[in-house]
Amino acid sequence: MTMTGNLKILIVMPVFNDGNTLRSVAQSAIATGYDLLVVDDGSVDHCIQSVADLQCRTMRLLKHVGKGAALLQGAAEAAKHGYDTIVSIDGDGLHNPTDIDLLVAKAQVAENPCMIIGARQGIRDSNHFIKSSANFWVRLACGLEIPDAESNFRLYPVKELLAQNLNRSHYGFEIETIVKLAWSGIQVSSVPVTGCNAPAASEISLYNTIRKTLSLTLLHSRLVARRLSPWPHKKLTEDEPFPEKVYKSISKNPLKVLKEICREHTSPLWLATAVWLGIFMGALPLLAIHTIAIIYVAHRLHMNKVAAVAASQFCMPPVVPVLCIQMGYYLRNGELLVDFSWQPWLLGIHERLWEWFIGSLLVGPLLGLIGAGIMYFVASHVQKGKLKNID
Repeated sequence: MTMTGNLKILIVMPVFNDGNTLRSVAQSAIATGYDLLVVDDGSVDHCIQSVADLQCRTMRLLKHVGKGAALLQGAAEAAKHGYDTIVSIDGDGLHNPTDIDLLVAKAQVAENPCMIIGARQGIRDSNHFIKSSANFWVRLACGLEIPDAESNFRLYPVKELLAQNLNRSHYGFEIETIVKLAWSGIQVSSVPVTGCNAPAASEISLYNTIRKTLSLTLLHSRLVARRLSPWPHKKLTEDEPFPEKVYKSISKNPLKVLKEICREHTSPLWLATAVWLGIFMGALPLLAIHTIAIIYVAHRLHMNKVAAVAASQFCMPPVVPVLCIQMGYYLRNGELLVDFSWQPWLLGIHERLWEWFIGSLLVGPLLGLIGAGIMYFVASHVQKGKLKNID
């Protein structure tokens, strides 16, 4: 058993048909001085035999259950043997075991159990969009700025990881663990590590890309929907998130609270996202509760509340509501509503409200994109101007 400071650390390496690389990666992992557990996730190439003579534990699963499920079984095995911390690393050679010390060093200075992610540096640019998309949705679901949310190279607190109700065993496991651990009060941070590009032969097929995209879309939708729910999350630590501490410490001074709200989440991207949210929700027929609803959603999704509410004012009657009603009427009847007498608008108000809702689902997002684009352009130029002035 390897102990570093107060941490009892085990490297857990889930593998699936990694016969060409497993032995060399395992040797490098063992050379770090930490104990190693190799979990064979139902491989058919008998790769586990390549490490039979090495100083490491092995576990073989009878069927392929997915990297996430294999890692959880490895974590359960670690708990049985008294380890309180595991480091997950792939067996395909895309992670550098010598970087484990970077994750461990950051975990040692944390006051409470924490999760440390190895943010890969220098990987192929074609992965940039995938990484950015995952980072965006994690930020939306739990408010954390994670530079590489899909990285499998991580340090986990064993007890806290096993306490989570995780639904993903393969696609999205990395995203789900970040969000749910953060919701439970566990500190999640990252350190830069060496990044390696996958060989061309291991590139994901188009079918698997579509399958992964659909799977992740469902996951992100479910996590965001849960985030919008008012029900509290189960906490595994008493430590409060930093923003909550700030609000409580200044809650006796309303002016300071307002100033803090105006300053939060003010990067160009997130200001633009807040504007999109404000315009989209402003176009919905949320009669008399627009502002309350927008503030609630912006708060839950960690967006700038001032920007969202301000943007929603562009949707005040009559222009945008009439535009939405006309769009909804056209979608239902194939023509515009040209009768502006009081009968169809007042006596048929229930029909107009339904058409307003239908139309807002198209008009709101489109107007939101225009507003978000303008805000991003302006905020980016203002930010660049400030940086030039500083220089």
